[in-house]
Amino acid sequence: METKKLIVDNNVNKIEVYSQAVEKLMSGEVVAFPTETVYGLGAIATDEQAVAKIFEAKGRPSDNPLIVHVGKAYDIVKYVTSVPEKADACIKAFWPGPLTLILDAKPNTFAPNVTAGLSTVGLRMPDHPVALELLTMLNHPVAAPSANRSGKPSPTTALHVEKDLNGRIPLILDGGATGIGLESTVVDFTVDPPVILRPGGVTAHMLREVIGEVIEPETTKVDEASVPRAPGMKYAHYAPDAPVYLIQPDVNSVKKAIQTIHMNQQKVALLATDEFSQGGADWFFSLGDQQNLETSAQHLYAHLRSCDETTADMILVTVPEKTGVGAAIFNRLEKAADGNWWHS
Repeated sequence: METKKLIVDNNVNKIEVYSQAVEKLMSGEVVAFPTETVYGLGAIATDEQAVAKIFEAKGRPSDNPLIVHVGKAYDIVKYVTSVPEKADACIKAFWPGPLTLILDAKPNTFAPNVTAGLSTVGLRMPDHPVALELLTMLNHPVAAPSANRSGKPSPTTALHVEKDLNGRIPLILDGGATGIGLESTVVDFTVDPPVILRPGGVTAHMLREVIGEVIEPETTKVDEASVPRAPGMKYAHYAPDAPVYLIQPDVNSVKKAIQTIHMNQQKVALLATDEFSQGGADWFFSLGDQQNLETSAQHLYAHLRSCDETTADMILVTVPEKTGVGAAIFNRLEKAADGNWWHS
């Protein structure tokens, strides 16, 4: 299969570009497109065969539910049995934006492989001009996980998508680099108080300011026998080729870890904030200033992907505090490391 990449900017005929994407989707194909979080790989969410092509292209386990994207906020009333008051308040406060609502789906509305057989569905309205224009022109709900091979770091540029999925999908809409760089926050509104299933750009503090109490579980991972209620809860995710180890952000601990790795005749890449740049790693990828975790979030996946361009035997990543966006970064790093921590 040939993969075509179409740039969407002010120098092209946007109607022609979007029309090609709409045509592909309406004919049962998949299309990669940018959102404000990461690039998504979309198919019409009511078309089971089209959705199956997402799983095939990504190599994704079929018991992992997909998030459905809409172009207009209150389109969701067509797809869910009800919109609780707290969910409605969050729609008003955060949509379009990086917040996914888990609600009870109307029976027989979505393809069964979208919901992984669950009675609930995750819905969101992305805050990106390309995504919104595509969804509005299409006028259908679009199931769209991240546009990468399953388990690899999510794509934040069209080049990342192309590297992972070239020859596996027909079309990529290139809208430049994404803004937030981490997937949306997922909140279960079928229970009260609501529960954060996956932290993201909309933080627990932001949610509490709008709706009051929100539960943050100690873990967002489910056991092997369970069907996850949100993406990213069951399997290792976001992982580069070399093994990832998490380490506390202590300069002496990091230096000692790097020395130990070098004594074992191995090379190491370090992802950390700028204060660790002189730690002696073979490759250093800056996560910016530790006071600006939004910058860390923006660069995290791109840096994990860059590690694949090195010959590092392992990757050390310092962890942020689990507050604000730091909770989302911590969550993704735990998945990337599959729970592995460096122990000297």
